[in-house]
Amino acid sequence: MTITDVNAAFAAEKAEQIEAAREPERAFQARIDRGEVRMIGADQYEVLTGWDQGETFTVSRNAEGRIQQILGNHGLDGRADGTIALYASSPAWHGLGQIIPGGTTDIDEVLRLSGLDFEVTTVPAKYEWQGRMREHTDQQHTVRADTGVALGAVGSRYTPIQNRAGFEFLQELVSRYDVVWESAGSLRGGKRVFISIRLPESVTVDAEGINDVVVPYIAVINDHSGNGQFQCVVTPWRPACANTERFAVRDAVTRWAIRHTAGATSQIKEARRTLGLSSHYFEQFAAEETALARTEIAIADFHHAIADLWPLDEDSSKRKQTNQAARLDALNEVFATEAARVGQTAYAAERAITGYLDHLTPRRPPQSMTEEIARATASLEGADDEMKSKAHRRMLQLRTR
Repeated sequence: MTITDVNAAFAAEKAEQIEAAREPERAFQARIDRGEVRMIGADQYEVLTGWDQGETFTVSRNAEGRIQQILGNHGLDGRADGTIALYASSPAWHGLGQIIPGGTTDIDEVLRLSGLDFEVTTVPAKYEWQGRMREHTDQQHTVRADTGVALGAVGSRYTPIQNRAGFEFLQELVSRYDVVWESAGSLRGGKRVFISIRLPESVTVDAEGINDVVVPYIAVINDHSGNGQFQCVVTPWRPACANTERFAVRDAVTRWAIRHTAGATSQIKEARRTLGLSSHYFEQFAAEETALARTEIAIADFHHAIADLWPLDEDSSKRKQTNQAARLDALNEVFATEAARVGQTAYAAERAITGYLDHLTPRRPPQSMTEEIARATASLEGADDEMKSKAHRRMLQLRTR
């Protein structure tokens, strides 16, 4: 019979826990010692080497002084070793993150590299009243299970959809388990995460003419803060200018979303039906874009479309008039570039408008984000989808005059 010394076992287990807690500290200190990271303030650090060179991040520590969270000042989250919580198959997101050329199919590796290897749990919502703690039975809080950092306040029926479930959802959605992950990352301390895959077949616009190639992606965006749903979007992407061509095409739907409830991600059949993935959406997309590519327009037509998209009242303030003039100048410049490439067509006009929205429209990023990352996030999350759809419909009207 084997006799276990409970005290000795407890001491050994506790020592392992302490050692594990110290490991991130050692990894982080090792980067400082190697000259890869330097302190620039009380809790501010700068990366000196690699893809992340020049980026800064903030380190928060718990009461014992151990690293609790690393948040990059570009808006992407950081890991304990000072690198950025982002995986990409190519130097996307302005060269940040852990790059694996050609990508990987390994979910565990992407979870680790992207900083998504954490689960989300819920805890009771409590408050103090007259010296005593009470519980709000209709609410709870979402927290990271690895650090205990609060992510948001949610209702009592809220059930977290874990990060791994997002990867598995995409695998089941396309009925393939060897998909190469394009990108994955975490924003705002883990409150919002994203995962994307590239579909194997590209889409060609006007194959007999301009032969413009559009790459189809599918992305999952998951919100752990209670302020958003678990959503999946189809995102056509033009590599030549990095424009996101996501807009409504006839009756095709490009977005599917579901609330955080028990069994949410089991509704794969509904997601497939609603998104209509590659066949219906991209066939209609290519047909309509080809029609635009064969529709020549005058510069006046382009200006009328801009006036419809960004209307300006006669009694508008001088500031609004100045902004409108600056916008028109910027759009004219982009249109000229596109027209030189694909002709002075409705297609070039639409490309100019989507390019302006993705790259030039003024953005006011949150304090924790750079303007570049704010733009990338807006494109991913579809901040301008409605405006792009309106522009698409406006260009189609020119085709049918």
